[in-house]
Amino acid sequence: MTLFSRALLCSLSLLACDRQAPPAPRQLNSAATRPSAATSPVEELDGLDTRAAVPLLPMMANHQKQNMRDHLLVVQEIVGALTSNDFATIEHAVSRMGFSPPMGQMCTHMGAGAPGFTEQALHFHRTADTIAAAARARDRAAVLTALSDTLHECTSCHAAWKQRVVDDQTWGQATSSATPAAESHGANP
Repeated sequence: MTLFSRALLCSLSLLACDRQAPPAPRQLNSAATRPSAATSPVEELDGLDTRAAVPLLPMMANHQKQNMRDHLLVVQEIVGALTSNDFATIEHAVSRMGFSPPMGQMCTHMGAGAPGFTEQALHFHRTADTIAAAARARDRAAVLTALSDTLHECTSCHAAWKQRVVDDQTWGQATSSATPAAESHGANP
């Protein structure tokens, strides 16, 4: 990795984190956070993590994590392509995390049991589309700004939501009582 790439990645990380401080961690030694004898370590961790839960079946949770890891690869490809002003590669890479009807359907399905999640996820993908627009314009500064905005959406989402892997019955209960989120076709949260 070149010195430019390292400096760029560091700058982007600072820009993404600068906009909104993450929530303060809970005090680990307070009486409210001490586990009871019947609490498992997983339950204790879940209790310490105050983010809103997105209920997901195991296969869905795994699929979502695979998508998140691919989003990180997209960011890496964008940063690498910026070092040589390879705007075609940037546009191609970001197509994997930009909005598409199948992506909208997947976000709607994943967020069916967590009101507000789908809207935030769709906003993330639409924000990523601005990277492609900047790449098409061959505007390096606009690519960096759009990438920073997209990373801000990533960190905001991860600060707000956590996965909660559930069984079929719990998934059914969570999604049957949920009102449909923004539809993927043409919705603009």
